[in-house]
Amino acid sequence: MINASDKDIVVAANVTKQFGSLKALNDVSLAIPFGAVQCIIGPSGSGKSTLLRCINQLEKIDGGAIWVDGELIGYRRVGDELHELSDAEIARQRLTTGMVFQRFNLFNHMTVLQNIIEGPLTVMKRPRREIVAEGMALLERVGLAEKRDSYPIELSGGQQQRIAIARALAMKPKLMLFDEPTSALDPELVGEVLAVMRDLAASGMTMIVVTHELGFAREVASDVVFMDKGEIVERGAPDAVLVAPQHARTRDFIAAVLK
Repeated sequence: MINASDKDIVVAANVTKQFGSLKALNDVSLAIPFGAVQCIIGPSGSGKSTLLRCINQLEKIDGGAIWVDGELIGYRRVGDELHELSDAEIARQRLTTGMVFQRFNLFNHMTVLQNIIEGPLTVMKRPRREIVAEGMALLERVGLAEKRDSYPIELSGGQQQRIAIARALAMKPKLMLFDEPTSALDPELVGEVLAVMRDLAASGMTMIVVTHELGFAREVASDVVFMDKGEIVERGAPDAVLVAPQHARTRDFIAAVLK
């Protein structure tokens, strides 16, 4: 069982998730403090993305429990019983997190600025003038203010991913989830996205990052988890896990990535 405290923004306790006969997550326990940059590495199919999707309630867990910002997600406890939350209650809980996917998922019929302000405007019902100003500030932050009136199809993959990050930040999340945000990019575009993520980390944003960018993880992470076959195999400081791993499975994976 994980040792949690009020300093942790995410607590996963004995979480399991099945897809048919496949156990995607097998008794996973993890506590992530506020302000941490938690990097998760591991081979394809190891459960990394599934864990993120469970934290963001895009997948429903089959066992265990997850708390985000001190609140049990997906359920309400009444006495000794758990009752599933309504879709509206889950949507409210999900506002705590922003998620950036491998694919950018931008609205192609909207301009860059419209993409960024759509959530605050329609979901949070905030004043348009206020959110337009904030949207422009976010575009400045990701280095794309001049693209405010462009459409996604007019942008490179790296630019689209930076817009996706700005769109997630527009909802003012306490936690940012990144699911291999550079894996769909051409190699020359990876650096511009990682630069934005470095800036976020330096600003104190709590982040969980699924990535194969081991140099980024070593530089930015406060903690690294290696997962394989739905389980956490090894966890520790970046230099410990990435430079001197204790487990053969971790060593083999890192050697393969660095080839």
